[in-house]
Amino acid sequence: MQHTNRDSDDIVITGYGAVSPFGHGVAPLWHALVAGRSGVHELQRDGDLWAQVPIRIGADADLDADAALGRVRAKRLDRSQQLALVASEEAWADAGAPSVDPERLAVVLGTGIGGIETLLDAHDELGRNGARRVSPRTVPMLMANGAAAQISIDLDARAGAYTTVSACASGAEAIAMAARLIRSGEADVVVTGGAEAAVTPVTMASFAQSQALAKPNGEDPVTLSRPFDVSRRGFVLGEGAGIVVLERASHAAARNTRVHAVLAGWGITSDAFHITAPRPDGSGQERAMTSALRMAGLTGADVDHVNAHATSTPVGDASEAQAIARVVGREAVVTAPKSAIGHMFGAAGAVETILTIRALETGVVPPTLNLEHLDPAIDLDVVSGTARSTTIRAALNNSFGFGGQNASLVLSAA
Repeated sequence: MQHTNRDSDDIVITGYGAVSPFGHGVAPLWHALVAGRSGVHELQRDGDLWAQVPIRIGADADLDADAALGRVRAKRLDRSQQLALVASEEAWADAGAPSVDPERLAVVLGTGIGGIETLLDAHDELGRNGARRVSPRTVPMLMANGAAAQISIDLDARAGAYTTVSACASGAEAIAMAARLIRSGEADVVVTGGAEAAVTPVTMASFAQSQALAKPNGEDPVTLSRPFDVSRRGFVLGEGAGIVVLERASHAAARNTRVHAVLAGWGITSDAFHITAPRPDGSGQERAMTSALRMAGLTGADVDHVNAHATSTPVGDASEAQAIARVVGREAVVTAPKSAIGHMFGAAGAVETILTIRALETGVVPPTLNLEHLDPAIDLDVVSGTARSTTIRAALNNSFGFGGQNASLVLSAA
């Protein structure tokens, strides 16, 4: 649907793209989630290091990079950069490949860790065969800003290529920073989101040692991620990319393009409490949500849907649930997609922003998988079992990360 009567200063989303455990594209991701399918599975990995990893269950992205990007190009990119480029190409095409002055086009991309796969592979190569066998492309492939730089080159974006590195909040913070660039007048269009490819033996072993990963006890791997369930015991590691095209409303109206949703507000806070644990009372998260709603000119009563961060950890889910209940009440329809796609870290906030937009567009909220016994301490209307159809005027997407990073985005219907 085309709209030309909104405020010219609004920030609108005109395109989106994704790579997920369900393949390349927003459509297969959305259809899978609405149908209640899971992308979690036992990881088929070979090698001595993988043999030592105690938990080998995840939700890795389904992408043939050689087919999507060409073999030569794909070989020169870290996997996180491959995911980002493929998702950005879809988002740009979905936005209608807007004609924009390159000096008014920017890129902001979030990542939790950058090209860790490249770094670890190069380290192993150095140990095995010496310095002369380390690829000269290693640094541009491992650097955290590599994906943002590659997208800027691909699109000739010259208004800046920024990278947010805020753990699990990185993708959502990138979208907020992109909106700030438009609001400040530095850009008219920004390609933004997040990408992560950190399913490696080191990260898996570390998360397992810290008791953050859900430990299988003979169950089907699909059932391990259980946000808000009384038996939740950790997350499943995922990977993927989510990219959206943000645009000044007047710029979108001038080219008479379709608008998916309006980014009405954003809020970013820090807990200043603990490097991995949130404040138990969720007060930092509450401030992020409240700030985002204030910017949007809305109250909690205006929010019909919340896409929760909900990683399936005992403390994290409880603190977020308390914060949501205080800010928006208990009437909003809540979902937790990490139950199906795993925790994508730097990509999570961006991919889940796209899912929030799709809920706004369709009036459908996907179910939270594996939620069989809602924790009595979680006093929220969490969708489980099957998808739910409902009226959604405004929605809230939460992303909270290690380091006490809190980011909330408010999206409203186009």
